[in-house]
Amino acid sequence: MTDYVGLTWDHPRGRHALERHAHRVGGGDTLRWEVQPLEGFESAPIAELATRYDLLVLDHPHLGDALAAGALTPIDRLYPADQVAAWRSGAVGPSVASYELAGHLWALPLDAATQVSARNLALVAESPATWDDAIALAERGLVATSLAGPHAFLSLCSIAVSLGDDEAGGERLFDPAAATEALDILLRLSAHAPAGTARLNPIGLLDRMRDRRDIGYIPLVYGYVTYSSPTLAFGPPPTAGGRIGSTIGGTGIAVTGRIAPSPALLQHLSWLLDARVQRTVIPADDGQPSAREAWTDAAVDGDAHGFYSATLRTIEQSWVRPRLPGYIPFQSEASRLVRGAVLGERAPHAVLAELEDRFRLLREAAASARVTEVSA
Repeated sequence: MTDYVGLTWDHPRGRHALERHAHRVGGGDTLRWEVQPLEGFESAPIAELATRYDLLVLDHPHLGDALAAGALTPIDRLYPADQVAAWRSGAVGPSVASYELAGHLWALPLDAATQVSARNLALVAESPATWDDAIALAERGLVATSLAGPHAFLSLCSIAVSLGDDEAGGERLFDPAAATEALDILLRLSAHAPAGTARLNPIGLLDRMRDRRDIGYIPLVYGYVTYSSPTLAFGPPPTAGGRIGSTIGGTGIAVTGRIAPSPALLQHLSWLLDARVQRTVIPADDGQPSAREAWTDAAVDGDAHGFYSATLRTIEQSWVRPRLPGYIPFQSEASRLVRGAVLGERAPHAVLAELEDRFRLLREAAASARVTEVSA
């Protein structure tokens, strides 16, 4: 008999399904979930958390630090190869690929999310198709951008990808021309945003859009199915006429190296990813499934006011961030720099130059740590 403790994030999407079904762990084992705020989920040191918890709900950019610290047990050493292959083929977008690194799978994709657009239908009749359309709407004071925490930088990344920067996060952080144009777009989108929105995380932005009705459109914000309604709709972000630019998020459940998970615990985690559970239990408990079978289920989509069908193509094309040791603090500092440019505190060209310098140092340090990425 073992008493397991997991850590997830404090939102109905992150906790309800896990908490409500933890009792299903059999064999005399128990499972209890603790929570941390969204900001902790985005930036808390994984290596330290892995010394205190048996299961961690994490985002894929944490993997570099987790692997450098030897904090996690590979999922493919806990489950048969055919089961891992089934999860890989059945997941929406790069939901599994984002957790593959150094030849192993490190987390089970419970939840799938990426940046999409959000629109208050009473204020904005049609979703902008291009960045020029979105900028025109912004000039009317109806647009807010997601800038708090890591999101200013993630918005910049997604815009750059939409402009054709397919190598973003590779040898260079950005293609110089794409980065310059992307930052200019972000500045223009943000120039007339409602006061106070720059401090709001995605949950706060969507709360304000729903409740105060002074935000008509958010071009890039992580999708939360719980906000989808007859008056608040999600859809693809604007484009430059080519690829949709969006940075995948979502969550995976990782097993820390401090435990040898029992068969009962492994069966429970597998149950959470079962296609039927993903179509029924997870949506019913405020979750956002990772299985494509759930995203393409008409009943699931209908109950979510079309959220899944409207954003499926976006998540299928979404961009995977680097998974390098030190990436999380780099991302936090990068977002602070981008936010400074958006708020007029830093010169845009200086910010872009500093971002490239910091990314070069990050890659050099990662090379020393010998953590090798796999393609995603």
